Amino acid sequence: MASMFSKRRIAGASAGIVVLGAILYFALAWHPAMAPVSQPDVPLTAGVVSQGQRIAELGDCVVCHTGPAGARYAGGLPLRTPFGTLYTTNITPDRETGIGNWSLQAFRRAMREGVARDGQLLYPAFPYIHYTHVTDDDLKALYAFLMTRGAVHAPARSNELLLPLRFRPMLAFWNLLYVHEGPRPSMGASPVERGRYLVEGLGHCSSCHTPLNLIGGEKGGDYLGGGEVDGWSAPPLDALLGAPQPWTQEQLVAYLSTGLATEHGAAAGPMRPVVENLSRVPREDVEAIAAYLFSIQNKAVHNAAAQPEASAALANHVSNGKTVFEAACATCHGSGSAMSAYEQRPPLALSSAFNGSSEHNAVLTVLQGLPWPSEPGVTTYMPAFADVLTDAQIADVVTYLRVSAAGRPAWPDVNKTVANLRKESSP
Repeated sequence: MASMFSKRRIAGASAGIVVLGAILYFALAWHPAMAPVSQPDVPLTAGVVSQGQRIAELGDCVVCHTGPAGARYAGGLPLRTPFGTLYTTNITPDRETGIGNWSLQAFRRAMREGVARDGQLLYPAFPYIHYTHVTDDDLKALYAFLMTRGAVHAPARSNELLLPLRFRPMLAFWNLLYVHEGPRPSMGASPVERGRYLVEGLGHCSSCHTPLNLIGGEKGGDYLGGGEVDGWSAPPLDALLGAPQPWTQEQLVAYLSTGLATEHGAAAGPMRPVVENLSRVPREDVEAIAAYLFSIQNKAVHNAAAQPEASAALANHVSNGKTVFEAACATCHGSGSAMSAYEQRPPLALSSAFNGSSEHNAVLTVLQGLPWPSEPGVTTYMPAFADVLTDAQIADVVTYLRVSAAGRPAWPDVNKTVANLRKESSP
């Protein structure tokens, strides 16, 4: 009898724990819908809208919220993740498919908590964990700016995610782990404090430049230690003094505002639109970002280049790569070429793409090139060679430049990498 009573107590306690867990879960997952508004509930004055444009450019909003050949801010950009593909949403003031009936309060909740106006949880590909740092005034200005964009009717595309992740309430536990109120700058903040605000908040730099764990959260112990996005390697931002030619603060300011650093290379891949946006913001914002990043440098300086091991296969790579380089690349990058003679163009020997630990950036730059600049201050351009060179030729030329120009050990399995990246980057 005592044993039976004990089992009933255990069963009752277990049931109670399950009920309490269910209550906690729904308390975390459920959020009320916010009432729609008939018009924006903040004054859309020229000064506030202008400040909002600055905030949008610092946050690169248009980059993610504009799909291929789509209207600006109307969403539809595919974001490939380890869990499937997400499509960004329409943030124009269209009342049916955008945020035209959102109040400032609803907008603020979405930005800081990852909850849409209707109470639906947003996927953390939207970096709301960083926007907890953003001040009320900046969110208000951003809201005003977006509400003055042209309304575009663009229904959201269906996400293509693993089946369990289609159940959005599951995100409540992720939010419990990663959504925390962030510090915000005070009035009269120093350039370093302002830079920290821009890097950790609006710029959400660690979204790309910090490695992620198995559930897509940033690894806090390796903040800005380097990551990967769309196949590109996002370099560590706390090791700028560890480059073959250590960065200077002035070079970083130039790179962030023009896309070119004289001794390091040109912005490519996902970083390209970032610098195009930064080219339009006040220079003091870019200088503040650079000041903060130089305040956190803590990794060892660049080690001397190891000599590549001699082998017949490597010699064949280098020989073939030299031939490809002279035929396809030397016109711009060869000794004595017009571009190499231009004092602002960095030599390939110092290029971060060819000195990095991963070959991805070098391969993707050859495959995709650098698009024609959309801003007058961004001057670098390179044609894409995906339709010109074979996988073997690309593997040869990047190996040749890695070994002969940068003097670094050859990357392993470059042929395989080229084939994979070509497939992944195809439309």
